[in-house]
Amino acid sequence: MAFGHPRGLKALFFTEMWERLGFYLMLGILYLYIIDTERGGLGFSNATAGEIYGTYLAFVYFTPFLGGLIADRYLGFRRSVFIGGILMAAGYFSLGVRSLPTFYAGLILLCIGNGFFKPNISAMVGNLYAPDDPRRDAGFNIFYMGINIGAAVSALLSAPLRNLWSFNMAFAAAGVGLLIGTSILVLNWKKLAVADPPNEPSEDDVSMRQIVMTILMPAAIFGAAGYFIGKSIPFVANTIGPVTFAFIVGMLPIIVYFIMLAVRATPEEKPGLASLIPVYIAGGAFFMVLHLSGGLMTVFAEHDTNRQAEWIPNSLSFYSQKAMPSYFDNAGPEVARPDPQTLVIVDHDAESMFGARILKQSVVDGFEDDPSQNVTVLPPAEVPVEERFLTCGVYPDVNVHIIEETDVHGVTTTSVKLSPEGTDAVRSIVLTRPLGGRQVPVILVSQSTFDAVYKNTNDETPLLAPGKYVRLLNAEMITALPNPVFVVVLTPLVVGFFAWMAARGRQVSTARKIFYGMVITAISILVMAWASHLGQNGAIKTAVMWLLLYYLIITVGELCLSPMGLSLVTKLAPKRLVGLMMGGWFLGTSIGNKLSGFISGLQPTTQMFVILTVAISGVAAFLYALLPRLDSAIKKYGT
Repeated sequence: MAFGHPRGLKALFFTEMWERLGFYLMLGILYLYIIDTERGGLGFSNATAGEIYGTYLAFVYFTPFLGGLIADRYLGFRRSVFIGGILMAAGYFSLGVRSLPTFYAGLILLCIGNGFFKPNISAMVGNLYAPDDPRRDAGFNIFYMGINIGAAVSALLSAPLRNLWSFNMAFAAAGVGLLIGTSILVLNWKKLAVADPPNEPSEDDVSMRQIVMTILMPAAIFGAAGYFIGKSIPFVANTIGPVTFAFIVGMLPIIVYFIMLAVRATPEEKPGLASLIPVYIAGGAFFMVLHLSGGLMTVFAEHDTNRQAEWIPNSLSFYSQKAMPSYFDNAGPEVARPDPQTLVIVDHDAESMFGARILKQSVVDGFEDDPSQNVTVLPPAEVPVEERFLTCGVYPDVNVHIIEETDVHGVTTTSVKLSPEGTDAVRSIVLTRPLGGRQVPVILVSQSTFDAVYKNTNDETPLLAPGKYVRLLNAEMITALPNPVFVVVLTPLVVGFFAWMAARGRQVSTARKIFYGMVITAISILVMAWASHLGQNGAIKTAVMWLLLYYLIITVGELCLSPMGLSLVTKLAPKRLVGLMMGGWFLGTSIGNKLSGFISGLQPTTQMFVILTVAISGVAAFLYALLPRLDSAIKKYGT
């Protein structure tokens, strides 16, 4: 508080930092976990992953609408944040168990918990300041820095956790972060009372019963109808899909509610509430792009980016992955290939089982009974620690099921499931071959995968010794680490720039900062369009510098837009509706996130990035046209 800010900001800073550490740790690897077929993931198709990812992000940002209402009317901000933290911790621990029931249960708990936590801790930050306090914007920038410190640390933790152990271990670690953050809140409970003022109800307030009957129930009915209508219309079913269509249709009653809230407001409150509608639109559009980071950009980093990381020292090898066969599909001839003897050709089902680290007993028996395969079955304890990532569980044949699914785009994926869920492995093994005087772990691949590994090679392509691997940087280190690091580094510069402009008598209004953020976001997407063009739409790998440049530019846009949006909500919303209107901000983000999931289920092509640039530019033009009205509303409330 050396900068003259309220004492409570420190406690909220660290509570949010730990919560965001858990959130971004999980989010950075969630999409990879869903689509992974080589490191113990669920093996779903990219389209299905986009639907799950988008639906999760949509509801994790929709529930703050309800969480804000409940905090405003019943629980207060501190109790709501505490309940949210506990629920989210339970959700992460649920994801730490590899099964579909615990996977979906974990996502549901996270959505509910975030609804209680996210809008109310932001509202508490706003409550620390008087409406006309000039420190408010800077306070939100400081708070936002805490968010991104947590996000940066999350990327540094998730990579070694899943490289050394598994996806599920990383998810469980996120739960520990939530417990730490919630403990900080409890330890500062009395100090934060000033940020949790008593509710000031008004006779004009809509009751919770009315909200359920006039908003939530119609939203559920609209959503259900939208799903069945979407399934029956081929164009919808084959494009955005019935789930995304249902979500958008279901949001219509809630969108109408916020519009009518502004229309029916008193003359004193109407300008502020009406001005928040375009702010919500801008926030939704921005987060539609930003949250491509965990989906589309992660796919681009995983498959279309040169992630070689031989520069990582051996002492930090846990920050790198060993390249699996899929990496070489579009790798150039200069990239070293694994020794062919370390790849054992099997049928497609066995390849899928090996990728899920779930093997039928009959597959293992086949290797043990057939000496011609030259494959030795060893317990994990008999191979070096750094090679135990290829450990597989062996299960009775009756409990292992191979499921092939074809999505609406004609893409077929194979996933491996245990039935019943939670079936214990008979034993754990590592498949090896005697090569170079030792037992070297091998990888099971189909003939088509084997051919893809060596298709782009020539006589000068280096060949690795048995047991050696190309060292790769984790995809989440590229997509999850740069943005928060840039936020921490650039926040003082951006805040200082706007302070310098104000000192020169050219103060930039909060609304204009949001407009600048949208323009800069459009520029960042153009960078990705160029990167995709250079990579021939995934035919060859592109340099990692393009993703770094993208994150550098979009981070500047984020600092102009996101904290300013949060600040503007607390400025323009009536005090009695701050929690609700903060929920409106997250509602706009929710819709953007659902679209983000849909976009992530597509391929990262040049054409797609160009279309996205045009869409964001349109939102920027819309904001520019409304700048006079937004600035007028801000001046009206003396903020």
